[in-house]
Amino acid sequence: DRLLASAEGLNAEFTLENAKLWDEYHPDLYTCKVLAKQNGEVVDTAETTFGVRIVECSPKGLFVNGVPTLLRGGCIHADNGIIGTASYPEAEYRKVKILKEAGFNAIRMAHNPASLAFLDACDRLGMYVMDEGWDMWYKRKTKYDYGKDFMDNYETDIRAMVDTDYNHPSVILYSIGNEISEPAEEKGVELAGKLADGFRRLDDTRLITVGCNITILMSSQQGEETFDPDSDRSDGSYGAQFGEMDSTKFNEIISRMGGMMENAANTPEADRAVAPLFEKTDVAGYNYAFGRYEMDGELHPERVIVGSETFPHCIYRNWQYVKKLAYLIGDFMWTAIDYVGEVGIGAWSYEKDGIGFTKPYPWVLGDTGALDLLGVPTGEMFMAQAAWDLLDAPVIAASPDFCHPGVEVARGGWRGTNTIPGWSFAGCEGNPGTVEIHSTAPVVELILNGKSLGKKETDSNLAAFACNYEPGVLEAISYNKEGKETGRSKLESAQGALSIRLTQENRTEHKAGALVFVKVELVGENGVIENNADIQLQATAEGGTLIGFGSANPRTTESFASGVYSTFYGRALAAVVPGKEGAAKLKVSGGGMQAETVLK
Repeated sequence: DRLLASAEGLNAEFTLENAKLWDEYHPDLYTCKVLAKQNGEVVDTAETTFGVRIVECSPKGLFVNGVPTLLRGGCIHADNGIIGTASYPEAEYRKVKILKEAGFNAIRMAHNPASLAFLDACDRLGMYVMDEGWDMWYKRKTKYDYGKDFMDNYETDIRAMVDTDYNHPSVILYSIGNEISEPAEEKGVELAGKLADGFRRLDDTRLITVGCNITILMSSQQGEETFDPDSDRSDGSYGAQFGEMDSTKFNEIISRMGGMMENAANTPEADRAVAPLFEKTDVAGYNYAFGRYEMDGELHPERVIVGSETFPHCIYRNWQYVKKLAYLIGDFMWTAIDYVGEVGIGAWSYEKDGIGFTKPYPWVLGDTGALDLLGVPTGEMFMAQAAWDLLDAPVIAASPDFCHPGVEVARGGWRGTNTIPGWSFAGCEGNPGTVEIHSTAPVVELILNGKSLGKKETDSNLAAFACNYEPGVLEAISYNKEGKETGRSKLESAQGALSIRLTQENRTEHKAGALVFVKVELVGENGVIENNADIQLQATAEGGTLIGFGSANPRTTESFASGVYSTFYGRALAAVVPGKEGAAKLKVSGGGMQAETVLK
């Protein structure tokens, strides 16, 4: 470390010569250290990290340090999977690192402000952040939510949020709310202005936006409130509920619901309803309203738009708009990573209780992430990577249909595929199912155990093949327009006896209190994960504390805190805090197998 600049006084200013500018590719950070002196002696110190960057935005686009920037975004909740809402630095860093490596360059905090540890991770890794203040204003969405306290506290909330975010270069957008209906009335529009101006007074270096569900706001203006805070539902859920019906009828209703919401947003009435709100912001955030992207470029040429919340399986279509329309600066899918709550809204279920917008216990996860609760990619992550042009080779994903012959899956609205990156379904030989190939190439070929299952043209970077499950090697080849091979990839089935494989994700550096994550996988003798031999495992930590152990199963009665949990598609995850000596041993057993590892 070396001193680059210094100054003295209560309101000191200094110039940082030839500063390295922070962005997603160059997350360069500086440290500012403040010394408090009395009679020439240092009596207190404080330090903070910060970054230097220039953010400009207009209908011509978003520019970071003068470079055109498109936000490959995902919404996330403020939890950390198997350890709940506790904000450990290691957990936040792991989450952001997984998202960055998957191809995201932006995160929307939905719908609560980010923790310091999360922002530190985004600064270090180069991740843009839309930090969001509230999920409701003075109108409650559920019986006991923050709506009853909002008006007494929002000014304090703004100051706390700015104080937290101010020195973090990753934060480029403040969102003043999510799917609020208050601006349907004049009082709400005035409040939107107060919130936006409240942020600007304290911090005029960021852009102000709002996640607006245009259909909800228009419906509220017409006297139809979407949210019922006095609902008798114990979970406070909202939205359409369904009685007795089969999967086919439910799938038809769900497929229509998304289109109905998006089509309603396209009306002149919707435009008139939201225009006063968007006049208060720098960037108009559209939730599920892609149909307005092009028309609003003509109706409101001064408006900058971001897809603040979108269906993940619509990423190809949405990203074509982002690339085409300069004033559309990015897309944030719901969601980047799965979460606890809003149970089953994205689930593709083979269970009888899987029909419904939200589902009954023992459903516990939303099951709607491009990455599952453990951070493992789903088929929707591959959809996004292909849309973002990040795939160098075709990617294969297979449907669990192979393990559920004769059962029609009930498809949740917030998911377009339930495929997983695996081809090992023990006991499912001969069963029919679907294999998807994600590729930016125009033609792909699928080969199973050396036999071609045919070539297909990709549609929206996707080609689907129907086949029967056969263990072995599944290979995908991509071709350009001239028929020349451009890439290939493969999946294999697990072979031989299964065992438990433990893989430490991050190192403790022998630091007591540092959280360590360990992958737990059921693998064959060839090291391949078996996706259809899930068993209940028990995890214990010696010389430390096991603070979380679980899988990505969206429907279970097991507890992350018990140390006993079943794998899901062959995977689980353990979180351990080493003791005072800074070292610990993790032991995992079950199904006649056991494994242990010393955390280093």
